[in-house]
Amino acid sequence: MAKNSGSTDTGAAAFEPGPPQGVPKEVQASFLLWLTAVAAGVLETIIRVIESLSVGSSSGGEADVTGVAIRMIVYIVVVYIIAQMRFGKRWARLTLAVLLGGIGTLSLVIDPISWLAGGNSLREVFTQADLLFILIAPIRVVHLVAVVTALVFMFVPAANTYFRRASSAVGTPGSPTAV
Repeated sequence: MAKNSGSTDTGAAAFEPGPPQGVPKEVQASFLLWLTAVAAGVLETIIRVIESLSVGSSSGGEADVTGVAIRMIVYIVVVYIIAQMRFGKRWARLTLAVLLGGIGTLSLVIDPISWLAGGNSLREVFTQADLLFILIAPIRVVHLVAVVTALVFMFVPAANTYFRRASSAVGTPGSPTAV
């Protein structure tokens, strides 16, 4: 099997500092924003684990460890999908849009929306805020902004062209995915 001397779809090449050759700046920006969203999720998980350990957990340590392990597995899979999106894989772009852009965003905003729909006011947010809220709220905002902005960058005209071109180049000699 001949291997292209350019970038590859596997390994460390996916995370080199600059974008692979031919990746539009919009797709590169989306890639970095998705990684920012994952980093925010990891940071929130770390803060919640520290908080749980400091106040004790009523559910027991095993449930906490299992939840953290599941989250870490999900984060690893998501980073893989983000890397594949950067390489122009349409399935990865669609997966990110549906799972993280749709379902993930809903999971970030459902609690605040439910809380407000329950008759609470924005004033109460600040009068009832505890340390956990003060730490988590800005991380959630960064997470949400990163996801929404990454979605936008994934579907601008330059990105659409890139994904069409990458899809049509699969298997052609000299393409990154040709073997």
